Amino acid sequence: MKWMICLHAIVRRELLRFLNQPSRLISALVRPLIWLLVFATGFRAALGVAIAPPYETYITYSVYVLPGLVGMVQLFNAMQSSLSMVYDREMGSMRMLLTSPLPRWYLITCKLLAGIAVSVLQVYAFLAVAWLCDDDAPLFGYVTVLPALIANGLMLGALGLLLSSLIRQLENFAGVMNFVVFPLFFLSTALYPLWKIREGSELLADICALNPFTHGVELVRFALYGQIAPVPTLVVLAVGGMLLILAIIGYSPSRGLIRRKGR
Repeated sequence: MKWMICLHAIVRRELLRFLNQPSRLISALVRPLIWLLVFATGFRAALGVAIAPPYETYITYSVYVLPGLVGMVQLFNAMQSSLSMVYDREMGSMRMLLTSPLPRWYLITCKLLAGIAVSVLQVYAFLAVAWLCDDDAPLFGYVTVLPALIANGLMLGALGLLLSSLIRQLENFAGVMNFVVFPLFFLSTALYPLWKIREGSELLADICALNPFTHGVELVRFALYGQIAPVPTLVVLAVGGMLLILAIIGYSPSRGLIRRKGR
């Protein structure tokens, strides 16, 4: 019972923090909506897909760009959760949480699950706006994509936890985001299919194929249309599990990566 109470309290705290900050939801939606509504025509021309109007733009971004933008929402939410972890650690609330009698690995996992819950809410808010823009994804895809969102949120959330264990000061977070978020996003199939990237550069295509975020986007892309992608599923779960283990080790007081001087 105490384990469930802890999980409920942590998830409820994160959800209330998210709901009490409407600007956070707006900022999470503005970035992908700009790509969705402004750059979709350019993507259609770059992909060379000829589809009869009036749905030429929407069908193209539904197949190629929409899953990538879903990944963008989850990626930036993971970084936002990582930022809040660094802030909580500096303010002392994170240290109070980690000194509770429950195992440290369970507390870190609860924080990860709370971040996944917030991530899923943000994605469905974005998908609702995309549906209003005549998105052609099937309605059942909004249900079948849920397990993919949870798995992708696990991987990206664990990455955020690991980063929060490495960052010692809040001021260093912006620089870390530039070196993590943008390479993960742009060196992936979030905006263009892999075969199109390979036409321009074999090396860039190989890098994109090795990028775990690519597999997360492909997992969401297949799930959005009711299909299963075995290889992306295995990669996302394996990388997510590995990152979670590293994050738990990072928050360990004896073997952790965040030893403070004088303590």
